[in-house]
Amino acid sequence: MPSELKGKAIVFSAPSGAGKTTIVRHLLEHSGLSLGFSVSATTRNPRGTEQNGIDYHFKSIEGFQACIAREELVEWEEVYPGKYYGTLKSELERLWQAGKTVLFDVDVVGGMALRKALGPVALSVFVQPPNMKVLQSRLERRGTESPERLNERMEKASWEWEQSVHFDKILINDDLQMACDEAVEIVKTHVNSTTLAD
Repeated sequence: MPSELKGKAIVFSAPSGAGKTTIVRHLLEHSGLSLGFSVSATTRNPRGTEQNGIDYHFKSIEGFQACIAREELVEWEEVYPGKYYGTLKSELERLWQAGKTVLFDVDVVGGMALRKALGPVALSVFVQPPNMKVLQSRLERRGTESPERLNERMEKASWEWEQSVHFDKILINDDLQMACDEAVEIVKTHVNSTTLAD
């Protein structure tokens, strides 16, 4: 795919509960950064008021598999049996043509795959709470998980934490406002750097 790269990208990944999505929303609302959010494709059903093309590109399993066969995805994974997630090449093209830097909010596996696929045009950022105990208390405060599900999330988070070495930057989210401010500076530095594919 390198010959098709026409712009820059910032990839944010983190264990669940680290505050990644809040930081990404802050970046999208920040004037002057010229960021465009990459809408992922998925085979899961819409939840609540989610809209096709805005929250996700919702696809059938057959439709998603057809995208894989036609090589229309930058990266993809089957997160759970029959539950696919991925990034459409058309999303990157749409945002780059609009003069935007593409902003991703993806899981850790997706973040590593994007970093590999996009090379030097992409900066990968791992959002990390100060420690695992803080992460667990944040998940517990949500009150949305059964004890079994919470244990599963913590086991997954432990593995994801170990993958932080594969990311370009680690952003510690101890104080949310400070983390948001640091994220803005990280993005500005990458956008203004000269590293870009021809």
